[in-house]
Amino acid sequence: MRNIFCIIWLIILLNSCTSTKTLKPFSSDGCSLFPDRSLIDKEDWGECCFEHDKAYWQGGTEDDRKLADKRFKDCILEKTQDKTLADMMYIGVRFGGSPNFPTWYRWGYGWNYRRNYAPLSEAEKEMARILMDEYEKSKKIESGKNSD
Repeated sequence: MRNIFCIIWLIILLNSCTSTKTLKPFSSDGCSLFPDRSLIDKEDWGECCFEHDKAYWQGGTEDDRKLADKRFKDCILEKTQDKTLADMMYIGVRFGGSPNFPTWYRWGYGWNYRRNYAPLSEAEKEMARILMDEYEKSKKIESGKNSD
């Protein structure tokens, strides 16, 4: 029984040491654990969440995250004119978006390893640009907007 635990422990250690630096294709779940729009009136802030997801997907430095979160808050306020809602959603992303949380909506969630806060290299920026272009092209094809 002890050998089985040793083997499992070794596999876990090796897996954590051999992580690759691959950015997964972009995905967005909208506002994650929050509605994308008002349940009462016609206010819709889903676009703010989508833009915020683009920043969180690729990750970057702590300052990049702070800027993404501020832009998110400003977008919510612009869309809704509701300071309380904008503040509440901002607090939610500041608290829940840490790169150290093992969640699908954390800072840098596009990376398949624990990246934490780190500036993107030029090669990583290019990888993110290519993947975002592929995502946008696939959405155009899905919606029948492909003019090629």
